[in-house]
Amino acid sequence: MSNQTANETNQVQSNAPTPVDAATVVVLREGTAGMEVLMLKKNSKIYFGGMWVFPGGRVDPQDAHADDVGTYRRFERAAVREAREEAAIELTHGTLKHLSHWLPPAIRPKRFSTHFFVTEAPATLAEVKVDGGEITEHAWVSPAQALQARHAGKIELVTPTFVTLDWLRRMRNVATAMRAIGETHTRYHTHILATDDGNIALYDGDVAYESMDPHAAGPRRRANMLNSGWWWEEHDGQGLGPSPAPLDF
Repeated sequence: MSNQTANETNQVQSNAPTPVDAATVVVLREGTAGMEVLMLKKNSKIYFGGMWVFPGGRVDPQDAHADDVGTYRRFERAAVREAREEAAIELTHGTLKHLSHWLPPAIRPKRFSTHFFVTEAPATLAEVKVDGGEITEHAWVSPAQALQARHAGKIELVTPTFVTLDWLRRMRNVATAMRAIGETHTRYHTHILATDDGNIALYDGDVAYESMDPHAAGPRRRANMLNSGWWWEEHDGQGLGPSPAPLDF
């Protein structure tokens, strides 16, 4: 992409309307065969219809308190509330860890500024009960199983869900995943690039994040959402990093 086109893309990004605040919580548990994550299927008639997602939704006015300035507490409250409303899971405030912040490209007609949290399922959780309205199904699956199902065309995922599952698949168990979350959340503020084989979502730290040249030599931090396959690519440009090559399903 030319510098002019890249600059136009960045100008659109800076002039974009204010996105809707939202929160998501990734609920983990130890299953009989290893770590599992709770996935919910969205009603086909609503936004993100038919997609498999984590519990979550927009931040409501009731989630905000007067002393929340400079904190992410309202997002955490929204995540706890959504888990209760969508799946009848009672989470405890203070047990959620802030994982990431996702901001889609400005070209989207509707976009959400979403903070992702991670927590372990309560030991007292007997069963998940979906609301039957926004959510029609649920499943506890390993991150690898969810990725394999998407690769086989059995389920649909949005990019943040896909990337989060890819991160989780590298974790040995719930304790490892919780320890791996740092003090500062990871930013995924998206620049999108269309190619003949599909889309590439670029993130800060990728050599093409500003230039929009996907072939430039240098570090990679991108979600390849191609017709030939989806994969998270992250390395230093020399193949050193957590995801230097596509998954071999």
